[in-house]
Amino acid sequence: MKFFIDNIFLIAVVLVSAGGLLWPALTQRGKRSTPQDVTMLINRGKTTIVDVRDPKEFAEGHLPDAKNIPLADLDKRIGELDKFKSRSVIVVCKSGARASAAAAKLGKAGFADVVNLDGGIAAWQKAGLPLAK
Repeated sequence: MKFFIDNIFLIAVVLVSAGGLLWPALTQRGKRSTPQDVTMLINRGKTTIVDVRDPKEFAEGHLPDAKNIPLADLDKRIGELDKFKSRSVIVVCKSGARASAAAAKLGKAGFADVVNLDGGIAAWQKAGLPLAK
C-alpha cells in the first residue's frame, strides 16, 4: 500500500496514458471492414457506397459507383439515400475519421447496415485496388 501512496502521481500518469490510448478504439462507431472485405460486399451486390470527402478530393479518385455526399452536407442530403436503407451502406473518406462520424449519422437516420472502410481511400490504394475518376 505504501508503494501506491508514494507513487500516486506515476500511477495517475499511467492510467491517463492508457485511457488516451484506448479512447479511439472505444469510440469507433459502426462496423469497420478492410478493403478486401468491402470488395467482397461490393461483389455480392446490394451495397451503396457513400464517399463523404469534399468534391475536389472525390474528383481525384473514388471507389467505383460511389455517391459523393460531403460530410458537411450529409444532414441536408440524407434523404437522397432513403431508398437504400435496405442495402448495406459503405462509408468512405480519406483515412476513416469522417466516415465514422457519417456512419453515426446514418445509424441515427435508420440505416441498419453501415460499414466504414477501415483506413479509407488510403488503405484502398495501398491494397492496390482500382479507383474511378
